[in-house]
Amino acid sequence: MVRALLFVAVFATIGSVIYAEEKYTTKYDNIDLDEILNNERLYKKYFDCLSNKGKCTPDGAELKGIIPEALTTECAKCNDKQKQGVEKVMRFILTKKESDYNVLEAIYDPEGIFRKKYEEQKKLAQEGKPVKY
Repeated sequence: MVRALLFVAVFATIGSVIYAEEKYTTKYDNIDLDEILNNERLYKKYFDCLSNKGKCTPDGAELKGIIPEALTTECAKCNDKQKQGVEKVMRFILTKKESDYNVLEAIYDPEGIFRKKYEEQKKLAQEGKPVKY
């Protein structure tokens, strides 16, 4: 009986560690996205990083590394707060910086694979309707 309980405890611990590793880090979840998006200097630093036009901060480099996988998996490793952040950033870029969106799309989706997949979300964002990424 003790072995069975020990086995269950170990299995549950391993399962929770594996599950935790399947999600993106939460250390950036409390960043004020509005401050970045509405501050041209900060926004430009992130955009330059993501568009390969400038140096990346550590958090910018981490974001840049996550984008391809997040696109492929529809942000499967994102928690709810991160998905809300993605929606906020995408809505901002699509409605206020569409030329920047086109630059990023050319880099992260040069073959147009995700364009069709996310076309409906893009349309919804531009219309001001809820989007799920």
